[in-house]
Amino acid sequence: MKNTKLSVEIMLVEDNPGDIRLITELFKESDIENQVNVACDGEQALMMLHKEGKFTTMRLPDLILLDLNLPKINGKEVLRQIKTDNRLMYIPVIILTTSQEEKDIIETYNYCANSFITKPVDLDSFIKIIKSIQEFWLNIVKLPKVNQMENLMM
Repeated sequence: MKNTKLSVEIMLVEDNPGDIRLITELFKESDIENQVNVACDGEQALMMLHKEGKFTTMRLPDLILLDLNLPKINGKEVLRQIKTDNRLMYIPVIILTTSQEEKDIIETYNYCANSFITKPVDLDSFIKIIKSIQEFWLNIVKLPKVNQMENLMM
């Protein structure tokens, strides 16, 4: 039975259809009520976050899962824009990528990523990672309600 007291808005910024399908399915199974909105490239992610075009009524996410290797605008630039925007900077951003490069790890933490996770190649390990993210970020951590903050800042 899902906990209906808390509803978490999650943005998944990912261009791999298999990863999108798996991650969204695993979040549907979560004990915490949540909504996963998917952006398939960095440009779309920024449009969603800035409520541009067809995304004007979209709620801001409480949590962002961000791939680095994205079409149009890469994940590092998306992260940089999030963390330098007063409206968005409080949203926790988890880097979820295939990269294991030390340079990527350092750069994303310099841009204030909340964590850096390398996607495992085998399915069981990938599922464990997503379930760990759910447990920590949905059940343990107290997330800032960015949508409420946005109303206070106006």
